[in-house]
Amino acid sequence: MTDTLTIALAQLDYTVGDIEGNMALIEAARDEAAGLGADLAIFSELGVSGYPPEDLVLKPIFQDAVEAAVRSFAPSTKGGPAVLIGAPWRVDGALHNAALLIDQGEVAAVRLKVDLPNYGVFDEKRVFAPGPLPEAIEFRGAKLGVMICEDMWGTDVTAHLKASGAEILIVINGSPFEADKGGERFALAAQRVGEVKLPLIYVNQVGGQDELVFDGASFVIAADGSLRARAPSFQEHLLTTRWLAPADGVADGAWSCEAKACAQLPEGLEAVYLAMMVGLRDYVNKNAFPGVLIGLSGGIDSALSAAVAVDALGAEKVHCVMMPSPYTSKESVEDAEGVAGALGANLSSIGIEAAMGAFDDMLSESFAGREADVTEENIQARSRAITLMALSNKLGYMVLSTGNKSEMSVGYATLYGDMCGGYSVLKDVYKTDVFGLARWRNRHLPDGALGPAGEVIPERILVKPPSAELKPGQTDQDTLPPYDALDDILKCLIEGEMAVSEIVERGHERDVVMKVWRMVNFAEYKRRQAPPGVKVTRRSFGRDRRYPITNAFSGPPWT
Repeated sequence: MTDTLTIALAQLDYTVGDIEGNMALIEAARDEAAGLGADLAIFSELGVSGYPPEDLVLKPIFQDAVEAAVRSFAPSTKGGPAVLIGAPWRVDGALHNAALLIDQGEVAAVRLKVDLPNYGVFDEKRVFAPGPLPEAIEFRGAKLGVMICEDMWGTDVTAHLKASGAEILIVINGSPFEADKGGERFALAAQRVGEVKLPLIYVNQVGGQDELVFDGASFVIAADGSLRARAPSFQEHLLTTRWLAPADGVADGAWSCEAKACAQLPEGLEAVYLAMMVGLRDYVNKNAFPGVLIGLSGGIDSALSAAVAVDALGAEKVHCVMMPSPYTSKESVEDAEGVAGALGANLSSIGIEAAMGAFDDMLSESFAGREADVTEENIQARSRAITLMALSNKLGYMVLSTGNKSEMSVGYATLYGDMCGGYSVLKDVYKTDVFGLARWRNRHLPDGALGPAGEVIPERILVKPPSAELKPGQTDQDTLPPYDALDDILKCLIEGEMAVSEIVERGHERDVVMKVWRMVNFAEYKRRQAPPGVKVTRRSFGRDRRYPITNAFSGPPWT
């Protein structure tokens, strides 16, 4: 029997659909693991195809390509470490989310995901068939109990693996980032360990895929529930661990992992900021945009968006555009210049007064006899959008939308105006958190950031009343409740699905809560047309929250 095993945990940044590129990442990590004396290298869920592949995985030609890539790779494991990789895999005509142990030149074992998540952003039941409860895998003197992501969140799979003789639990994952989720993952893993008294290896991927961000933080838990090793968050990493077989004659002995220095989990605002950086970086780079365009208004949202963009991509890939109107204050122009200067980003100025005048002339006959209203304000926002999209077409840069979750919740945004863009880093960030993130960034330089240290968002931006500056003296609070109250109500309605009466009990006026609820419902048609953006909460707009646009429900009279 083998007395020791060296097991490498490879958390990598895959790209959905890039089977060749993903296999190159796997091969490079396998080779690195071989140089470190590894017996086994473990990779994350569906790493071959990229995760989540969504309906792409239903294409037979895609399934063929995945299988061909795995079969081509298998011979390279002769004489080197075995690998455990995730891939979509066909068994008896059904497509499964699978874990493949490739050893000595062949696919030595296949284990299939049992529990297919069908909530939030997950709808695996539409593309995969569930597998049977898995049996342990014999591997060089040890018995491995292999699970795939959701299989760990319940008790059945781990209990069955224990009964089948498993000695080391291995979970390969594609677990997206959400604020405070890292602690929940560890707690659930520790709970499973406590139930079966077996050590557990948890391997997660990193990187951005559309709206999802994966934070890695792969770890090992000993049979006694203690943390033995943890990889860093939000970065690719190969974590090697050395395992010792149970000592002879020790009752209920378990394989043990030698302790290693454990990376700290980022928390709170730091974790959210890192997620926004990684999500934007991978969306831009994986879709081959040369950079981003940002309409820099001198306000907090565009300033924070610019800071994230520079930190994620580098200042040379961020082009800021100030588009003043007759209502733009001198202070806003100065603040926009201050942000661009502090970040080292290029800033140009293109006034929209001429466009506003052209639309006034063009529409004067149709608007005759009618007072100016929000129509003229929206024309300003749409003039800016046309300007940004023209620059995007000419330069190839992607327009970065700057709206936040509070605004998008209540429709305080102009369709085809400031909602214009290919991606949004603030889509799932409430306004109060926008201020918190801006202050955090002024005090900290995030790990991996390409931007400068120090204050990058002038203090005046942080203290002045937010305003769209679409008419004289305008502020957001002319239309909306104060943001601290608004955000609490929105979190209750969106993340909490709370009744109006429950929200009122928190100290909010009933009329205000009802107004916000109506605004949220009415704005659904706008949100359906909003760009994708980084998911950081438990319930972001989009696949997480699927409400009908046509919706006559206003609640029972007692709400």
